[in-house]
Amino acid sequence: MRILVHDYSGHPFQAQLSRELARRGHDVVHSTCTAYVSGKGNLAGDTAGLRFVTIGDGTALNKEAYFRRLRQETLLGFELARQVRREKPDVALLSNLPIPVLVVTAAVLRRLRIPWVLWHQDVTAVALKSFAAADVAKSMGVAATVFGAGEKWSARRAAAVVVIAESFVRVHEQWGTAGKVTVIPNWAPLDEIVPVARDNAWSAEHGLNGVRTVLYSGTLGLKHNPVLLVQLAERLRNGGTPVRLVVVNDGPAVPVLRQAAAARGVELTLLPFQPYERLPEVLGTGDLLVVLLAADAGEFSVPSKTLSYLCAGRPVLGLMPADNLAAHLLRQAGSAVFPPEESSLDDASAWVRKILSDPARAESLGKESRALAEREFALADCASRFEDILRRVSRTPAR
Repeated sequence: MRILVHDYSGHPFQAQLSRELARRGHDVVHSTCTAYVSGKGNLAGDTAGLRFVTIGDGTALNKEAYFRRLRQETLLGFELARQVRREKPDVALLSNLPIPVLVVTAAVLRRLRIPWVLWHQDVTAVALKSFAAADVAKSMGVAATVFGAGEKWSARRAAAVVVIAESFVRVHEQWGTAGKVTVIPNWAPLDEIVPVARDNAWSAEHGLNGVRTVLYSGTLGLKHNPVLLVQLAERLRNGGTPVRLVVVNDGPAVPVLRQAAAARGVELTLLPFQPYERLPEVLGTGDLLVVLLAADAGEFSVPSKTLSYLCAGRPVLGLMPADNLAAHLLRQAGSAVFPPEESSLDDASAWVRKILSDPARAESLGKESRALAEREFALADCASRFEDILRRVSRTPAR
């Protein structure tokens, strides 16, 4: 098969899937968007049968200017549509697309009669409704209605849908698309993100060898309340466990973190997203890793950083909703999950102090994290399931 995989975000495990499909003899084009700023996976290499391409001119999306962002994403949708025309795949697999990009691409695929699979990572309409309910922006209520209609329309045009958790099935039952849904949980590349020594070349470069470090690495929006990270470090210091807070991120949270740390006297190291090949060293530098997820994310978002953390073999603190799939994984690995609220930070910091003061327990938790990842993130089975779906729908004309 000639397969076009477009993962708007450029995450590691989607690229790993494309490599595996190419190894199995398929002709794969893996497309990503340069406008989306995040930690990227390995988007290069010489795997036979695999070619990497992009959309976008490198100009980052302005996430806070909603109407400008809508225009940018619509134009990116047309660019992706032109890419589809050029590549002429037998089947396409679309992941993490913003709704304007998804709708434009779905319409073009329908016109070209190219079947495609929706790899549904987030239910955008549900998230927008929760923002509106929380008065983040009243306009989000209107956006939720419009985007929800676009998301539903696109899902109905897909030949098949892959969702990352059982909770998504209820949404597709409401949309009338549950009959073509397959649940395949996300994973992280075990062979690319591996445990390394705590003191390593990257930690030495940033003056972190021998420095007790709490680390966050990954996307971080203002809706997730990034100040919680600073407040956690403050409580640890006040409780007699001073730490260096390290945050690896590019985006609107950076000035907020810098200001909050200065106001509270918290030691903070802020770094931009690091090259993917150094991610094991980055995560290995954390004596403890933190995941932060807003309360309204609930069941419809699984932060991929959690999966990478588990691969890295480190203790993890989750400040996130208890019903999130990532929270279940952390509890299985023996790590702790607390609500993403300031009121929970006393309990969270008490757990962190206990782990940081007991190296044997921290090492044991790290081993449990890696063992869980090795049980859950087997690539061969996931790739076979995707391959079966793509092979089946490639014989089904788009509707």
